[in-house]
Amino acid sequence: MKNEHTTTPKTATRLGRETALKGRLRFTDSVSIRGRFEGEIDADGFLFVEDGADVRANIRVHSIVIGGIVHGNIVAEGRVEMLPGGRVFGNVKAAKIRIADGVVFEGKCEMVKNASNVDIFSQSLEELKTAAAR
Repeated sequence: MKNEHTTTPKTATRLGRETALKGRLRFTDSVSIRGRFEGEIDADGFLFVEDGADVRANIRVHSIVIGGIVHGNIVAEGRVEMLPGGRVFGNVKAAKIRIADGVVFEGKCEMVKNASNVDIFSQSLEELKTAAAR
């Protein structure tokens, strides 16, 4: 199944289908992942998890489009879009969320006014509730 989306911007960096990386990924512009990544993604830019990609990471980005598989929590200041055939196993916090028909999503989904104030990785439940209310 091809997960092409007309509003998906071109990406500056592309990790190909045969790429397998482990560690911490940081970027400011945009990255497209077609292969495998394991670790943590912390970025101010746009992330595109393409059809066939397998990402096992907690993710904090400005925005993300998911056509592949993501195992981990996602925090986006802007939007999270899950394309048909995408699979997400983890909690999602974002200002805007769009889930297409055919997506597998196992986790909690929370709309927040300002996702940049939310750090789901190091805050207690009470701190998260306070930050989400801002």
